[in-house]
Amino acid sequence: MKEDKSTKLNSILKDLKSFIIAFSGGVDSSFLAYRAGSISNVKMTAVTLRTPYMPAREINEAIEFTKAYGLNHKILDLPFPEIIRHNPVERCYLCKKILFSKIAEYASENGYKYILDGTNADDILTVRPGLKALKELSVRSPLAEVGITKKEVREALLKAGLEIWDKPSMACLLTRIPYDTEVSEGMLRMIENAEGYLFEKGYPGTRVRVHNDIARIECMPGYLEKIIKDPERELIVNNLKEIGFRYISLDLEGYKSGSMDHGMKKR
Repeated sequence: MKEDKSTKLNSILKDLKSFIIAFSGGVDSSFLAYRAGSISNVKMTAVTLRTPYMPAREINEAIEFTKAYGLNHKILDLPFPEIIRHNPVERCYLCKKILFSKIAEYASENGYKYILDGTNADDILTVRPGLKALKELSVRSPLAEVGITKKEVREALLKAGLEIWDKPSMACLLTRIPYDTEVSEGMLRMIENAEGYLFEKGYPGTRVRVHNDIARIECMPGYLEKIIKDPERELIVNNLKEIGFRYISLDLEGYKSGSMDHGMKKR
């Protein structure tokens, strides 16, 4: 990361003085929280929303990270919002509005003036409906404001010696389910258990997309050939069937961000 970007980021955080960071535990919010925690005379708490559609592993990793670096951390529990129960196309906007309104309530009750999130400069160049909700709620995105990209975030974390630097990007479990589909707790746990199992078997960042009783596996770059030749492939298939899927398929295109968004523009 260029020195001027780093200086500008520090300047923003110092000027804000008192803020909440919406903390998912991903690389962007982790970098932002870590940087804020290194600045003196700043009142900051990292707030994580725990919902039924967030993997438990992500929550646990968020807890571990804040403990490791001595950061103030608060977890807020939120039930499944019924307004997104059927996974509508505007899900991300509706969800962000609900989650950040909850954070705003906590900030107000505890004397914090601003709310920040880890949106980076790359994010604002892609289709992200949730950004509209952030704008409406006056959430600040310092990384995007100073032009810090995802690559620069990872490089900064690596330079600082933080193991999280190469953590795969994550997204809520609702992104694994087709739009206009009623979402059940059981469906979410099936996805979480399947992805957790594949993570343990050496396939981090793998997505398990659900199409009725079919599990469509999207591997990260470099893992497609590995899983095809994996001597435990049959064991992987059997395990996913035990979790509750009837058919197990491997997407030959591999991982694609927003692969469930196909056809959205036509709507």
